[in-house]
Amino acid sequence: MQTRNLGKNGPQVSALGLGCMGMSEFYGSGDEAESLATLDKALELGCNFWDTSDMYGPATNELLLAKALKGRRQKVFLATKFGIVRGADPGVRGLNGKPEYVAQACEASLKRLGVEHIDLYYLHRLDPETPIEDTVAAMALLVKQGKVRHLGLSEVGPQTLRRAQRVHPITALQTEYSLWTRDPEAGPLQACRELGVGLVAYSPLGRGMLTGRFKSAEDFAPDDYRRHSPRFQGDNFAKNLGLVRQVEAMAQAKGVLPSQLALAWVLAQGPDVVPIPGTKQRKYLEQNLASLSVKLSSADLAQLEAAFPQGAAQGERYPSAVMASISRA
Repeated sequence: MQTRNLGKNGPQVSALGLGCMGMSEFYGSGDEAESLATLDKALELGCNFWDTSDMYGPATNELLLAKALKGRRQKVFLATKFGIVRGADPGVRGLNGKPEYVAQACEASLKRLGVEHIDLYYLHRLDPETPIEDTVAAMALLVKQGKVRHLGLSEVGPQTLRRAQRVHPITALQTEYSLWTRDPEAGPLQACRELGVGLVAYSPLGRGMLTGRFKSAEDFAPDDYRRHSPRFQGDNFAKNLGLVRQVEAMAQAKGVLPSQLALAWVLAQGPDVVPIPGTKQRKYLEQNLASLSVKLSSADLAQLEAAFPQGAAQGERYPSAVMASISRA
């Protein structure tokens, strides 16, 4: 397994991680047995960077990973998150980065995961009511206590990242990054490189769109959240599908899958970028990991840039209420 460092002086992880969210929620029903088999296969193949959150399920994704971690905790670099608060209504979410909540959330995650420490602990979304300095100071205390090894932030802009870094070293910034979501190139990626912070790219396959498997919104299960996502609706879907067709054609000419070409593009953006494609099936995990052997020439990269320039994807990447929680500052 190829490895990459998270940040300039950060820990070494598998060059491709595993996003575990879909095993429990958002992308239709799951199969626990297959999910656990997928986690087993990930370790067998050397994919040791696993990503979860207390809000996936909510909480059930951490409980799932606890089953897979038993007896082999030391083999996994485990990342989880806090800060998005969900209640009885699945459509309502709050944000909480208050210092007292940081400690409470960490204790709950440690208990659910059945572990003594978390390798990488992220603030999932910025709490606009709490200064980032206060949140990170509380997270730094967890490091001092040995409950957390490294700190991360998710979906924050350059100014927030710099403010956080002044309080405690930030190991990773997690943000959506793919051919159809180029937002990190407008500041966050440069800030990461200036500060020596690693960039962890979630949804590097455009929530599955870049696999080429989906031809219409009807391909999604009734409870799949993509049915309500702007990029998967109406004219946006049709236009985005046209972009994907170009990726499919390039992949076919190169003798690889569209998903592998898309992941190879993210990997080619720099050794400080670590994609964490999500899957809940072994066959897709194996396909994704095979992207590590796909080499892109300068001509390949130029062709992909021409087909999928920054801002090409139509529609916001989340519904408006969720977009409001993303900090660009």
